[in-house]
Order: sequence, then structure tokens, then C-alpha cells
Amino acid sequence: MGVKRQYCGAAGRVENCQVGVLLSYASERGYTLLDRQLSLPQEWADDTERREKAKVPEDVAFATKPQLAQQMLVRALAAGVPMAWVSADTL
Repeated sequence: MGVKRQYCGAAGRVENCQVGVLLSYASERGYTLLDRQLSLPQEWADDTERREKAKVPEDVAFATKPQLAQQMLVRALAAGVPMAWVSADTL
């Protein structure tokens, strides 16, 4: 689901790939992955037939990577995850 030619951080170039947004947490005591979300390209979000074949849930809509990251941060804050600052890469 969500495969298209787009920048792939793992390959370091444009490739036919999926892109995920990850929210990780780090402190002096360690680190962990808190949340993740697959980025659904606009072309997929607009293509009803493709969505149905891939079983993309109806409530999944196109969102930019920064928007996905913001949604995950809101969920983490609502869950009481303490944080003083946020950083990002490849934005």
C-alpha cells in the first residue's frame, strides 16, 4: 500500500517505495519507538479503486509527513509522554 516513486531515505534517492513516519523517544535512560504511520501518497488517496484493492481503510486520508508527525506528537502528549523538545530529519 502507498508505493510510488518518491524520495526514499534508506536508498538516499528517488525510488519506488513506501514511506513511513516514525516517532521515537530518547532520554538519558534509553530510547524507544513510540508511534509509526505509513504515508499514503495523494495519488493513492484520490484513487478509489486502488484503495479498495489494497484495503486502505476509508478513514485514512492523504496527509503530508509533517502533518503525520504532528498527529503522532498530539497522541504522545495526550498520553502524558514528557518532552522538552522535538527534532526531525528529511523534512
